[in-house]
Amino acid sequence: ALMNGRVDLAQVEGLADLLSAETEVQRRQALRLMEGGLSRKAEGWRTRLVRALAHVEATIDFADEEVPEELPPLVRDTLASVAREFDAELAMSRGAERLRDGFEVAIMGRPNVGKSTLINALAAREVALTSSIPGTTRDVIEVRMDIRGLPVTLLDTAGLRDDTEEIESLGVARARHRAEAADLRVFVVDDPGDVSDLDVGVRGGDIVALAKADLRDESDGLAVSGTSGQGLDQLVLRMAEVLGERVSSSASLTHERQRVAIRNALDEARMAIAGLDTRCGDNILISEHIRAVLRSLDALVGKTDVEAVLDVIFASFCLGK
Repeated sequence: ALMNGRVDLAQVEGLADLLSAETEVQRRQALRLMEGGLSRKAEGWRTRLVRALAHVEATIDFADEEVPEELPPLVRDTLASVAREFDAELAMSRGAERLRDGFEVAIMGRPNVGKSTLINALAAREVALTSSIPGTTRDVIEVRMDIRGLPVTLLDTAGLRDDTEEIESLGVARARHRAEAADLRVFVVDDPGDVSDLDVGVRGGDIVALAKADLRDESDGLAVSGTSGQGLDQLVLRMAEVLGERVSSSASLTHERQRVAIRNALDEARMAIAGLDTRCGDNILISEHIRAVLRSLDALVGKTDVEAVLDVIFASFCLGK
């Protein structure tokens, strides 16, 4: 279908995403791409840029004739508008990528605070060992989950403390490393003030959950208990809210290849704008920058050499192996 021109490369990538989708939100994002959401945007950008290029070419090919004064501002406005849209797409692409690959949520806290019990309760199965002995969890345990349609990998990490033997200290170091890279951290603590003692910088959106909810008053805020199940629904809802805010329903760039193409297009568009702003810029050079933007858009949807297209296809599907 791709070689016959019935679909483009972005739509093929959408199909690959759909086949690997694990949640409803992932499925909807993949369908938007597969049904041509990005392709239509690219065609709209292309139409406007071709018109702008024609205006610039007119000043080159018919330099000895009088060209309307409004043409340079018109070209600049078009380029500036398209560049803003490129920039907006790139800004939204981080959330789209995380939605496609899945978010990571690290469960952090002191040893024996109930992190592993909480993970088991959220997963509805025993995935982590639990015991009364501090330091039972030494390596990062990953649990893949569907949280309100969002693909999430929960990370059960080693309890954070300084006075540990060698093997446990390696687990603590690994826990800190994974927590730093995680999209969201849930701090399970006995008291809200304990978070500062963990020596992990709290970021916006991080969640503090009080342990042993069954022994607390309801006024204590978000409190959870992996043993009784109390507060789990509220915790899941809070995680879904925080992560959901990072996902845009209008985001189109879900693959690094797509982001590279738009980033290159944005760079060329900005150089064309800079040339127009100098008022003494070379129109031939400006036209070449616009052509480079168009080439990037062609690469975005796969209008490029066949070998490059096949490389992407074989990287996305289990074919020819």
